[in-house]
Amino acid sequence: MPTGWFTLRTTCSLPAHREYTLQRDSAGIRSARGGRLVPAATAGAIPPGRGREYDQGVASPTVDAPAAGESPPGPGASAEAFAGKVFAALLGALETQAIYLGDKLGYYRALDDHGALTAPALASITGTHPRYAREWLEHQAVNGYVLVDEPRAAPDARQYTLTEGAAAVLARDSDLTYMAPFASLAAATASHLDALVHAYRTGGGVSWKQLGDDAREGQGAANKPLYLGPLVNEYIPSLGAIHERLSAGAAVADIGCGTGWSSIAMATRYPASTIDGYDIDEASIEQARRNARASGNPTNLGFHLGDAAEAGQDGHYDLVCAFECIHDMPDPVSVLATMRRMAKPGGTVMIMDEKVAEAFTAPGDDTERLMYGFSILCCLPDGMSHQPSVGTGTVMRPSTLEAYGRSAGFDGLEVLPLDNDFFRFYRLILPEG
Repeated sequence: MPTGWFTLRTTCSLPAHREYTLQRDSAGIRSARGGRLVPAATAGAIPPGRGREYDQGVASPTVDAPAAGESPPGPGASAEAFAGKVFAALLGALETQAIYLGDKLGYYRALDDHGALTAPALASITGTHPRYAREWLEHQAVNGYVLVDEPRAAPDARQYTLTEGAAAVLARDSDLTYMAPFASLAAATASHLDALVHAYRTGGGVSWKQLGDDAREGQGAANKPLYLGPLVNEYIPSLGAIHERLSAGAAVADIGCGTGWSSIAMATRYPASTIDGYDIDEASIEQARRNARASGNPTNLGFHLGDAAEAGQDGHYDLVCAFECIHDMPDPVSVLATMRRMAKPGGTVMIMDEKVAEAFTAPGDDTERLMYGFSILCCLPDGMSHQPSVGTGTVMRPSTLEAYGRSAGFDGLEVLPLDNDFFRFYRLILPEG
């Protein structure tokens, strides 16, 4: 997935500093979401379009499937059961598009700010047509997203209320449960279904740039609460030596920084450190700079458009990180090799990526279903849009990342003991000497 998602905390923890081994070697590919991030590596043993085949034969899945959500129909299920599943998916698709309207038109924020509103009042506040506002409010009420005070009142006299729980999920962009941006991501992919059909038939792709503002802005907004909150207030402080180094003053490279919230969070939390965000997507860097200005314009923060490999910063950084972007890159080995070179001796290379199961299993739990959904519509087409491509997709398992890392010159990886429903944090092990 592109850089972004709400995060709900759980009580189950990852195995501390668990090390994975893979009895295979692999070599170079190419790089970068939306374009090249680093020069091409030498051709190697992971052939283009075959990235996930390197996840086979590993440990059992980290979760039992199916999980807490409604179980998919089994092989012997009736046509009626499958029809029920498809009907539920249809309802969900329609509700997601309604959430997109509510977010983009400012309806959820207006309801949160002003309390109970009639359709004409909501339309007046948001500058929209009252007939559309009324239909949207009625849709939200019948689907359980808002409360209506008196259903039998005249249509324009009914008052609608967004509850506290709904407001946290749909209106408050700093809350960890904020999910409205996912509707923007869904809209971005839905508006390019014709291009996706063509890509599936030809082996081409649909790039991050093609997906446009909805994808970029939705991605950034979805991850913003995680970066400004747990990342710098819980996760990095729990890592001990890394936290101490950043507190004392360190150089940090944020590769594939997107709209910049991870870089902004680290610059704000660690004012003695210098943070450099790198991305090859011009619109993302422009948005990152706007976000930085809106966040007080930290003087220890810089955003750089272009290949990190061309920055001339080999051996410069105490921490080199990449948050939720390695799986999008057509040439992850070259990207990781650049990250290895950028790190100082004794430095740290840290990757955050999706917390998928350790091995393929079907049916999968809700997280696996979500990640495959993003993969078929966004991440794999993005990675395939720049050839040659290894074709990883969202479902990058730990063994796959380790294969890439070893090909890039690392000695392996460890899973860091950081607790998150949707992401794993890895430290790639730098070679000694």
